[in-house]
Amino acid sequence: MEQVVSSAGVLPRSNWVKVTSRARLEAPTRIEWLLAAITTSLLIFSFPNFDSYLLAWIALVPLLVAIARRPSPIRALILGWATGTVFFYATCYWLTYSMIHYGGLPTVLAYLLLIPGAVVIGIFPGLFALFIALTIREWGHLALLLAPFFWSALEWTRLGVTGQLWNASGYSQAYNEYLIQAATWGGVYAVSFLIVAFNSGLALVVVEQAQRTMIAGLSAMLFVAIIVALSVQEYYVVPSTRSSVTVVALQPNVPMNLIKSPDELKELLNRHLTLSREGLKDAADFDKKLVVWPESPMNFTYSTDKTFQELVANFARENRTSLLFNSLEPAPDGGAYNSALLINEEGRLISQYDKIRLMPFGEYVPLPQWLPGASLISGIVGDFTAGTNYTLMPIEDYRVGVFICIESAYPSIARTMVKRGADSLINISNDGYLGPTAVMRQHLANVIFRAVENSTPILRVTNTGLSTEISYDGRFREPAPGFQTDVKVWYLDSNTKTQRTFYTKYGDVFVQACALITLTVLMFTFLSMRRSF
Repeated sequence: MEQVVSSAGVLPRSNWVKVTSRARLEAPTRIEWLLAAITTSLLIFSFPNFDSYLLAWIALVPLLVAIARRPSPIRALILGWATGTVFFYATCYWLTYSMIHYGGLPTVLAYLLLIPGAVVIGIFPGLFALFIALTIREWGHLALLLAPFFWSALEWTRLGVTGQLWNASGYSQAYNEYLIQAATWGGVYAVSFLIVAFNSGLALVVVEQAQRTMIAGLSAMLFVAIIVALSVQEYYVVPSTRSSVTVVALQPNVPMNLIKSPDELKELLNRHLTLSREGLKDAADFDKKLVVWPESPMNFTYSTDKTFQELVANFARENRTSLLFNSLEPAPDGGAYNSALLINEEGRLISQYDKIRLMPFGEYVPLPQWLPGASLISGIVGDFTAGTNYTLMPIEDYRVGVFICIESAYPSIARTMVKRGADSLINISNDGYLGPTAVMRQHLANVIFRAVENSTPILRVTNTGLSTEISYDGRFREPAPGFQTDVKVWYLDSNTKTQRTFYTKYGDVFVQACALITLTVLMFTFLSMRRSF
């Protein structure tokens, strides 16, 4: 018998023909690739900076239709993986900005280096498509209605496995406060669930026009509309006996290519002080004042810089204000914390929060030190020590939770602070290294959700934008323009809600239930498949 040599060894030609025939059979058709491309495009356009957020409610329909019409698990995995990879690559392109402008990498190389990460994250939409195909093959088209459980469970799994939840589907709706109130009981995952549930209902109507499936699909869409409407409610608030604290928030626009010469540092420090005094003039009639400086390349080192200690102490005493700022603080074993420090009106340091969730390849290298090249990368990137305490800062009779930069992308940080008694939250951040790109509005979307999830106001103070005041229901004031110097005067919320949200109390119980349902469905699907054989 004639043989063919392949990477798997020597195959008889008849077997080789079977393999190639099977590969052709499993490969997506041009129409299926087109449907996947439409889904990818709609998802991309639903996120900042395109902001066509309503597209998210129909974006998955083309992909789901392609899977439902030919529910091959391998084909679905390919289509879903490709969709996820291109989506994450296109919406997180800004990761190349710092590589090109501050790392000195050629533009082409920077964009090539982004591919592996997108491929890894893209596997989660791929698994979603695989699960859909498996259940449709075994249970029929009605299995499309399982899509929101699969999708939400995989977003939660993505955070647990990769440490990031950037651009989860729910975040696309951040700039419409009426569509995100479900976050009060299920976090961003609940909003993702509702989006995918609407998509799956519509896909079911498109795929099969039988009366039963039409009713099921339309019912799913109506269910989503009802839940969204019921989630929009006014929270009962009572006036507080506490007087307001006036907050002077600086957006100093410290340049990222800071040389850190003595003259430049002195000029930038004077900029901080001048802006602070300008803002305090507008707060002169108030007794309780707080000045907030954001995270920035200034890299203040309060504990080891006696001159800086005296400067901020004098500033606080002279202006009768507390001062919150970012500082590099010593950690055990020679490490360093990325910290937020609070100086009171007497000029004393009274509270310190050490950043708990560090940015991989930004503040630490998530590789074992014995791995070749790991120490070199650590020397370039830096190697911070993660904090462990959810410190609440006392500002008069308020307790404020402060979280730093990318910690806004981790729902557990804000939730834990509110659960432990924070009256308000402050996010100090610096997106300057990523340029005037979509990351600015994508990052703000994360902070908006943290406010809604915990029904707690957040003051977002950034170096280069977007600085803004966010209310407990996700509404926000016009942000300070990006990459411009600005100063804002706000007030700590003088109202106190009578109860915490379901999400604050119980956390991710909703999405954990989705994960349990997903595992149960898959288990029964595999058992049914085995019986079929």
